[in-house]
Amino acid sequence: MKFYKPHTLKQIADLINCKYNGSSDFPVLGMNEIHVVEPGDIVFVDHPKYYGKALESAATIVLINKDVECPEGKALLISDDPFRDFNKLTDYFNPFKPSNSAIAKSATIGKNTIIQPNCFIGNNVNIGDDCEIHSNVSIYDDTIIGNNVTIHAGTVLGANAFYYKNRPEGYDRLKSGGRVVIEDNVDIGAACTIDRGVTADTTIGKGSKLDNQIQIGHDTIVGQKCLIASQTGIAGCVVIENNVIIWGQVGVKSGITIAEGTEIYAQSGLGHSTEKGKSYFGSPASEARQRFKEMAYIRKIPEILKSLKS
Repeated sequence: MKFYKPHTLKQIADLINCKYNGSSDFPVLGMNEIHVVEPGDIVFVDHPKYYGKALESAATIVLINKDVECPEGKALLISDDPFRDFNKLTDYFNPFKPSNSAIAKSATIGKNTIIQPNCFIGNNVNIGDDCEIHSNVSIYDDTIIGNNVTIHAGTVLGANAFYYKNRPEGYDRLKSGGRVVIEDNVDIGAACTIDRGVTADTTIGKGSKLDNQIQIGHDTIVGQKCLIASQTGIAGCVVIENNVIIWGQVGVKSGITIAEGTEIYAQSGLGHSTEKGKSYFGSPASEARQRFKEMAYIRKIPEILKSLKS
């Protein structure tokens, strides 16, 4: 998430009432999660296990819960609770804006686009030309939809990320200030749910086709010309490269990369990154041909045991 104008380190520290380590006029341009940070961004870290990753990331401002040595060219915001203060910054720079109409006045809808009855289109949504948005679709604030996109009934674009911190009093939600971006020539089936990014974008690439009842988690990037079949669940922060095929009832772990041309067979559980052009099957998923060989060997076990007894 980029701020509407540059801020200084002191201005940000004042907003969240914390100490800082660095020049008071150090430039702060935005805030992002660790996997998408750029110079000028704030990243937060609240566990010693991840201090090194945050301090060595592309982010130049680190919101941290310990006054550690500051790397050259960077600045620190020192907070007793970085998670809480990251939420404060999200609320300040991208607060929730209630709507009082089914289609917000600030939404932009392109020519020849059809919006069927009972849809909700939130603030600052941008929908391109020649789209079909079927009944009971909900499109949350800031969503971007390209040209020639079809979205079938009951789909929800832009719900909150499933991202929580476990505190003694209960789970605390990390607030979502990102977007959903649907590129040109995408088809999305009925009753799909695509969550917004925490600070960046959840993206469906050009020409990709989604079946019914698919869940895509926050900040996941689906490449171009991908096919995803029904009842697939994809966790947050997954990178799916171009021309990937995912068949029905597949579950995908967060933070992995599905390489270009991968095919994942139905009812698989994928917990690791894949290799380009290979097929995978099973739960946990492995290379399909090897898995089928293993299954054939397993079927021979009763025969082997019988021969050993005779």
